[in-house]
Amino acid sequence: MRAGLVLATVLAAGIAPVALGGAAATAAPTGNQAQTTVEPGAVVQVGGRTRVWAGEEGAGTVRLRATLPAGVTGPVTATLGFGKPFSTWPGAGTTPDRVAARMDTTASVDGAAPVPLSWYMNEDYESEPMAVDLPAVEAKATLDYAVTFDLSSRDSWFGSFDLSVTLKDAQGKVVSKGTAGVDAVLGTPEAGLRGAVHARDKDGVLWRYEATGSADGKLTPRKRVGGGWGQYTAIVPLGHATAAGWGNLVARDKDGVLWYYQGSGNPAAPFKPRVRVGGGWNVYTAIASNGYGYGLVARDKDGVLWNYAPGIESRFWPRVRVGGGWNTYTTISGYADGLVARDKAGVLWKYNARRVAPSSGNPFDARAKVGGGWNVYNTLAGTEDLGRWNGLDLLARTTGGEVYAYRGKPSGFGHVPTTRTKVGWNWDIYNAVI
Repeated sequence: MRAGLVLATVLAAGIAPVALGGAAATAAPTGNQAQTTVEPGAVVQVGGRTRVWAGEEGAGTVRLRATLPAGVTGPVTATLGFGKPFSTWPGAGTTPDRVAARMDTTASVDGAAPVPLSWYMNEDYESEPMAVDLPAVEAKATLDYAVTFDLSSRDSWFGSFDLSVTLKDAQGKVVSKGTAGVDAVLGTPEAGLRGAVHARDKDGVLWRYEATGSADGKLTPRKRVGGGWGQYTAIVPLGHATAAGWGNLVARDKDGVLWYYQGSGNPAAPFKPRVRVGGGWNVYTAIASNGYGYGLVARDKDGVLWNYAPGIESRFWPRVRVGGGWNTYTTISGYADGLVARDKAGVLWKYNARRVAPSSGNPFDARAKVGGGWNVYNTLAGTEDLGRWNGLDLLARTTGGEVYAYRGKPSGFGHVPTTRTKVGWNWDIYNAVI
C-alpha cells in the first residue's frame, strides 16, 4: 500500500522512476534556464569594411547593426576588441597603454549624440590587446551603432584589422556578437609631424617652406619670416622644424657671437626674439646639431670635434672633446638621431647617436657608409617627414638649385637616406638652406 502511494506521488510529479525502468529523472526547465539555450543574435557591419584615414583627414565611421534574440530585456552593453595581435605591433615603445591613450573614438547608439570612449588594456592581451565599452542602452530587437575612429598618422601601421563586437546583458550573458573590418590608410600627417625648411636669400631675408604631407613631398609656397639674417655666418637648426611652428635655431654672427632662436609654435611667426648664448664661436669651421635633442657639435680649424650638451633653455654645458680628424669632411649636418658627414671624395657617412653608455666625449657609434656620389650637392639638411612616408628625411640641394628629399629608412638604431624625391627647383637663389 505504501509502495503504491509512493509510485503514485512520483508519477504525479512527472518523474519516471529509474528503478521501474523509466528514463533518468529530468526537471522541467525554468524560464531563466530556457533562455540560456537561445542562440545570441548577430552583429552585422553595415556597408562592409570601413576605410579610416590615419592623419588630418578626420574620423571614419564604422556602422554596426546588432540583432538581439526575443525576450532580452534591461540594459545591454557592447564591447569592441581591437583585433591586431600584439606580436604584429612595431617596437620603439608602441605599447597598448600608449596607443589606447591616443585612440580618439566616439560611439552613438540609434542616432543619439556621440559619446567619447576610452580604450583600455584587454585581459586577452596577446590576441586582442585593447578593448572599449560602448554606451549601455535598453535592449530591443535591433540596435544601430555608429563608432568613429580619428587616427593619428603615427598609427597608420594598424593597416587592416578586425574588431570583435560582443553585446552582453546586465547578467553578463552574450546576447549578440560579430566582427567588423577596418582598413587604416596613411593620410596627411599632422602639422607637428610635417617638416619645415628655412632658406636665406642673398638680401638676408629668411623664407619658410612647409611640407604639405602629400605623397609626392610637395612643399607650400614660401613664406617670409623676416630680414636681417645676412649678419650670420652660420645658421643651425636645433631639432627639426615642423609645419606647426616648432623647431629652434642657433645663429652665429660675424663677430663670433652665437644667438638662440626658440620656436614659437606659430607658423606665421615661427621664432621668438633671439637670446644671446655667448661669444668666441668664430674658432669653428662647422657647427651642427648633435642628434641628442638640442645639443651641438662644432669642428675647430685643426679638425677637432667638440660636443656641447644642452643645458638650461638657451645655454650649453662646457664643451667636451670628441676627437680629431674631422677635417676630412666638407659637410657636417645633423640628421635623425645623429649626424651625416660627407668626405672630400663625395662619400656620405652616418654617425648614429650612441645607445650604449653614451657620454659627452663619446656621443656616436662608429660611422657607417651611406654611399658615394654626394658631391653633386652643396647643401645637406635633416628634416622631419616632407612627404607621406612616416620617417625623417634628408634634404639635399644640387649646385643647379634642384632640391631632393631622401626618405629616411631605419637601420639598426639609426636612419640612412635612401630613395630621393624631387621637391624643389631654383633654390640656387639661396645662400643657406636650413
